[in-house]
Amino acid sequence: MTAWHPGLYVVATPLGNLEDLSPRAKAAFQTASLIAAEDTRVTGRLARAAGSTARLISLTEFNVRERTPEVLAAAVEGVAVLASDAGTPGVSDPGARLVAAAHAARVRVVPVPGPSALAAAISVAGFDSAVTVFAGFLPRKQGERRARLAELAGPDRMVVCFESPGRVTALLTDAAEVLGDPEAVVCRELTKLHEEVVRGRASELAERFRDARGEVTVVIGPAEPRTAGSHADAAALLAAFRRAGARRSAAAAEVARLTGADRSALYALWEGPGGDGEA
Repeated sequence: MTAWHPGLYVVATPLGNLEDLSPRAKAAFQTASLIAAEDTRVTGRLARAAGSTARLISLTEFNVRERTPEVLAAAVEGVAVLASDAGTPGVSDPGARLVAAAHAARVRVVPVPGPSALAAAISVAGFDSAVTVFAGFLPRKQGERRARLAELAGPDRMVVCFESPGRVTALLTDAAEVLGDPEAVVCRELTKLHEEVVRGRASELAERFRDARGEVTVVIGPAEPRTAGSHADAAALLAAFRRAGARRSAAAAEVARLTGADRSALYALWEGPGGDGEA
């Protein structure tokens, strides 16, 4: 049986299926005097279903600084809960800043683990990789997104990211063109009624999920560097790195790895029309 000492309890909540709420998470809601969550409407329904009478406050990227003292004060006096709308708090949400503040203030921080879209997607992806890179939400602009993908991916890595349904096709198309069309897995509406977990080439999935709806987690398998990348491929990727603010030496090395292009030729491309010649 859990001993509920004063502190900040980081509680994972169901992604969609309420049966995934653990008994310990339910007890945390029942014990807490205050619950902080990004959307109090969603978490409020869950808390009430768990039998909680705690006060709920919203914690967003816009108010996390001003709300942090109130949450920490509650955590010093008793049990305060940080919950996500769905999944594990602190993963691509403002809760990480509250947790950092709690550590700085020497407030007890206690995980109550449970559902996680990140862990769930990895578990059903089936990629045997020694390195997993979590990218959160990738940049919206294509050039920056492509540069980020090229930076994160590799032959021994899988990349996991969250994406809105309206941009998942763009993400997969970029992965196909920049990374040599690796295998990928799209996890849509995890644990919900219309759940889908589909694995295939990034280019195939880009077309399949063109009209996707709901929450999406994408796992991109180990990159497959092109052995005969065209001049146009290398030039386009190098330009994406430049727009994203990369330095010439780092960009040339990465594009050479991905496309097989000669690094000295890439230096010349960088210094050509529109280049700045910086190392």
